[in-house]
This record gives sequence, C-alpha cells and structure tokens, in this order.
Amino acid sequence: MITLKKVTSKKEMKAFVVFPFSLYKNNPYWVPPIIKDEIANFDPKKNPVFDNADAQFFLAYKGDKIVGRVIAIINWYEVNKQHLKKMRFGWFDVIDDIEVSKVLLEKVNEIGRANSLDYIEGPVGFNNLDKTGVLVHGFNHIGTMITWYNHPYYKEHLEQLGFVKEKEYLENKFKFNKVDGVYFDRISTIIKRRYSLTALDFTKTKDILPYVDEMFAVFSAAYSKLSTFVPISDAQIAFFKKKYISFINPEYIKFVVDKDHKLVAFAIVMPSFSEALQKSKGKLFPFGIFHLLRARKHSKDVTFYLIGVHPDYQNKGVHAIIFDQYTKTFAPLGIENCIRTPELENNEAIKKLWKDFDPVTHKRRRTYRKSIL
Repeated sequence: MITLKKVTSKKEMKAFVVFPFSLYKNNPYWVPPIIKDEIANFDPKKNPVFDNADAQFFLAYKGDKIVGRVIAIINWYEVNKQHLKKMRFGWFDVIDDIEVSKVLLEKVNEIGRANSLDYIEGPVGFNNLDKTGVLVHGFNHIGTMITWYNHPYYKEHLEQLGFVKEKEYLENKFKFNKVDGVYFDRISTIIKRRYSLTALDFTKTKDILPYVDEMFAVFSAAYSKLSTFVPISDAQIAFFKKKYISFINPEYIKFVVDKDHKLVAFAIVMPSFSEALQKSKGKLFPFGIFHLLRARKHSKDVTFYLIGVHPDYQNKGVHAIIFDQYTKTFAPLGIENCIRTPELENNEAIKKLWKDFDPVTHKRRRTYRKSIL
C-alpha cells in the first residue's frame, strides 16, 4: 500500500532532498545536488521565489520506505498576471511503480482543482532559472548541475497516466575546435565598429556585480516572448547574485555595451561541475569543496548557462562579439567541449545563434500536460 505524506519538518525535508541519492545510487550519469544548498533553496525564509509562489512537498511511502517525491507548485504571477491557470509540478522522482506516480500526481491534480486551475504542467521549477523537463532521450550522457536526470520509465509513467507532450527541449553540445576564432575576430571587429559597441571582460567578481541587475533586464527583454517566460523579481536577482555569481569564474562572464555604456548583450558560462559534484556526494565538507574548486579551475568542459541579446540588437551579429570573447578566453585554457542548457525546440533564434558550430543534439527532454479533473 502506498501512503502519501506532506513534508512538514526539517527531518522530512532532508529525506525529500536525499531520496534521489538512493534512487540513482551507482548511476554514472546522475549529478547530485549539494544537500545543504538544496534544502536552503526550498526554504521560504531564504529563497525569494516563494514571494510569488506556493509549494507543497510530498513523499510517497511503501511501509516505512520512501518510494517517490514531488513538489506541487503554483506560481501566482503566472496565474494572476499572465492568466495561465497552470498547476506546476517539479522535483518528481519515483521508483518504477506507476502506482507511486499516480498517487503523487493525483495529489498535484487535487491541489490544482482546489485552486480553480485548469491544467497541470511538469516537471518544471518555480521560474525560468530552475530546472525543467523530464529526460526522454540521452540517458547515457552525464547530467549537469542545472538539469534533472531521470530513469527512462518516467516518460512511460506520465504517458500511461494521460499526460501529453507540452514542450520539447533540446540539449546540444559542440567541440570548441569547431569555433573559428579568426572568423569571429573579423566579424566582431566589424560589428563593434558598425554599432559603436564595446566588449567587457572581467578578472574580478566585484567588477561584474554592478551589471547584474541590467543583465536581467536584458534577459527579460530577450526572453519575454517565449511561452515559458515568468519575470524574475528584484529579490530573486539578489538571491542569484549571492548564490551563483561569486562561484562563477569572472572571466567566463561576458558583456557587450553600447556607446552610452548601456548593456545590450551578455553571456554566462560555467565550468562543468558534474564530475566534481558526483565526487562530492552531496556534501561540501570535508572534501567536496576541493573537488568543486578544482573543477572551477581545471575543467575542460564548459556549460553555456545564459545568453541574451536585447531585441534592439538581435539579428545584427552581436553574438559574434560574445563568441570572439570566449574564443580568446577558452583557447589558452584548453577548453574542449561546450555544452548548452535545454533550449525550446521551436526557438528558431537560438538555433541560428549556434548553427556555425556543428552542434550535436545529445539529449531531449520535455514537459507534460494534463487537464485538471
């Protein structure tokens, strides 16, 4: 018999966070979170995403053994401002028993119905900066710190329970040696001269921080037309600064400004922390921090986390300036593989951005939808 329990204590929250450690034990492709950070991410007192969102955490049990988990999420900005009557679910993990999935997702449906919502979509996070989608192809590729990994049967469970594909995301990668440094140096010079633009490179994190608010303004302008877009609040931006910016190599963050020193484009790239997180086994201390710091300095793989160009400068070749910057930064470091975060399958603009690099789609993931009954 399967029983469902709402998470209400610190002990239960830790059990919620560590459940995947047993579910994916010895799996060479799953990348664990840092347990302490994940717990903090779910704390309404620490994460400002809860200013505009409600979340309920549930664990499924067989006897006294945890066999599944899910977060039922309502983003109230999305519901009240964008008039999308959507019930979200995320952090969905289960053993290979469809009855467990059924119990968890029926609870999500129940909460959605109680709040007069129309449909469920997931797995998704709280907003655009969170993980999204269930993996449906590419199970034999290592995950990243900003994506979920899952067993192949997740897709089957969702579809058998009446969920249908809502959005498809592609994950692509390419070899750094596919980037033609001579070409981008030439094009970058032309574009900078034509539009009076300047590239900004950094060696110190403190020099980046004054631009972060403006970076998110460009991010919002660039992505607001996408169907997945939910605005990022000032408090969430401050949280992002504190949590991520200080840990990203400053030389991996690139900005482009106009003649008035106004930001028009940006990119954030991170070293791959996947193998370091696997070695850390969810803990920073005593040794996890050293694995992460080593990856920060020596990883030959990088992940393109965010990239955006203001609409006024799209389709003008401004991305060439950013790629020229990265070519000059990565070549001396011996970077080998460039990995991209999930991108909507129908995002034609992003496809054009990467077409010159001969990208390979190594993973596909999707969100699923079902009407609330």
